[in-house]
Amino acid sequence: MLSLLGVLLCLGCDVRPAAAVMPVDVELVLAVDVSRSMDTEEFSLQRAGYVEAIRHPDFIAAVRAGLNGRIAITYFEWAGTVRAESLVPWQVIDGPESARAFAALLATRPFGGYTGTSISGALDFGNGLFDNNSVDGSRRVIDVSGDGPNNIGLPVTGARDRAVSAGIVVNGLPIVIRPSPTFPDIDRYYAECVIGGPGSFMLPIRSAQEFATAIRRKLILEVSGASPPATIIPATDGPVDCLKGERDRRFYSDPYFPELDR
Repeated sequence: MLSLLGVLLCLGCDVRPAAAVMPVDVELVLAVDVSRSMDTEEFSLQRAGYVEAIRHPDFIAAVRAGLNGRIAITYFEWAGTVRAESLVPWQVIDGPESARAFAALLATRPFGGYTGTSISGALDFGNGLFDNNSVDGSRRVIDVSGDGPNNIGLPVTGARDRAVSAGIVVNGLPIVIRPSPTFPDIDRYYAECVIGGPGSFMLPIRSAQEFATAIRRKLILEVSGASPPATIIPATDGPVDCLKGERDRRFYSDPYFPELDR
C-alpha cells in the first residue's frame, strides 16, 4: 500500500537517469609551480615541457596501452595561491586528437609569476578536483612540480597525508637547476615531505635540457603505473626539516604558524 502511494505521489515527477561515469585508467592532476623563484626561462621551459610531453607519441601510446585506453587529466598553476585562470578543466585523452586539444588549451594560458610557495594549498586544491569529475579511474594521482619548500599556509605533510588518505598518490618533480643557497636539497625535501601513497616517486630535473624529457618520462610512468628505477639521493647531515620553509618565512607572520614567530 505504501509503495503504491509513493508511485501515485510521484506521478509527473521529473525523473532523469543518473549521469554516466566514464571509466579511465588514471585521473591525473598536474600542479605546476609558478612562484617567483622560477625565472622566465624556467617558466617557458616548464610549460613547453608539458605541452610537448602530452603531444608526444610515446605518451599517447602509453595512454592507449591501458585497460580502458584513456585517461582523464587536468592542469593548474600555483604559487602562494592557486591561479584560477591557469586551470585547464578535466579532459579525457584517448588518442592524438584529444591529446593535441588539451595541449593547445595549455599552451594558450598566460604566463605569470607570483609570490610565495604553498605546496600544501596546491595539494588541497588538487585533492578537491577529483570530486564530481564524471570519470572513474583505477588510480588517482597528483603530480606536483616546484623548486622550493612550502612557506605559506598549512604544513605540507598534512596536505600530503590528506591526499593519501583519500586514495590519491602524490608524485613530485623537484626542479634543482638553480638550487637555493638556503635550501639546496629540494629533491630530498620532496622525497621526505611531499610525495606519498603506494608507488609514489619523485623525478628531479637538474638541468634546463632535461625539462622536456623528464616531464615526458614522468607522465608516461604515471599513466602506465610502472615503477620507476630507484633514485639515489645524496645524504646530508640529519633529517629533512619539513617546516624549514615556514621557519625561514617567519617574519611574514603567517597566522597558521604563530609559534614560529616566537
